[in-house]
Amino acid sequence: MAPARIIDGKAIAAKVRGEVKAEVDRRRAKGARAPGLATVLVGNDPASHTYVKNKRKAAAETGIESVHHELPDATTQAELLALIATLNADVTIDGILVQLPLPKHIDDRVVLRAIDPDKDVDGFHPESVARLVLGLPGFVSCTPLGCLRLLDEERVELKGARAVVVGRSNIVGKPMAQLLLQRDATVTIAHSKTRDLPAVVREADVVIAAVGRARLLKGDAIKPGAVVIDVGINRDAEGKMCGDVDFASASAVASAITPVPGGVGPMTIAMLMQNTLTSHARRLGLS
Repeated sequence: MAPARIIDGKAIAAKVRGEVKAEVDRRRAKGARAPGLATVLVGNDPASHTYVKNKRKAAAETGIESVHHELPDATTQAELLALIATLNADVTIDGILVQLPLPKHIDDRVVLRAIDPDKDVDGFHPESVARLVLGLPGFVSCTPLGCLRLLDEERVELKGARAVVVGRSNIVGKPMAQLLLQRDATVTIAHSKTRDLPAVVREADVVIAAVGRARLLKGDAIKPGAVVIDVGINRDAEGKMCGDVDFASASAVASAITPVPGGVGPMTIAMLMQNTLTSHARRLGLS
């Protein structure tokens, strides 16, 4: 069997950002204001600073105006909620992103619920989740949305396909399953405690691995010809970045597979830009 095609997340993310920029330019040419994205960072977590920096860089590249609020670690929950209320009321802001994790003295569930669902471009608000489950217009969290775009770019036929999502997180696993159901796939949600996990995964035409265990799934768990989307970002015993799937053995069996890094990761920020663009259109009544 031929080695799997490598699904190039970097290239596809660049394509998405290009599409967003073209649409922003088109709207601006017709006199509309630029889409607005507010980023909020509380504390000094180095990884969070990097993530927000990359999101703001993508916004600048696509023509989205980003407004950044950087708050000290000692910021109270009430102060953060007051800022969110101000951003909710700001007509120039289409999307609000509060970078997680927050300091331990702040309840992230309360904070995320405070964001206007119509500006919830991260897709984390309970109302956004409900809209997804009910098939109503809303925002879907960016990582599963990016996975779906990768499958679309690969022209994977989801209707009637057997799909296994390994992972049940609120941010990836559960919304991913809903997206696949909406495309008429037959979906199984598995996880680290699933009995005989490899046997369950082996039934899948499409595998979404998002459980957070380094190289948990080996090639013998992959059905020949399956498409594998690896969401995991882990460090192995040698400190090397790797996914939830053992790439070397799985790529010898799958028809197509995402690498780690360079697969799903770049798509998350690209889809954040897409969600912000969608919010802009809804809020201004644009077609």
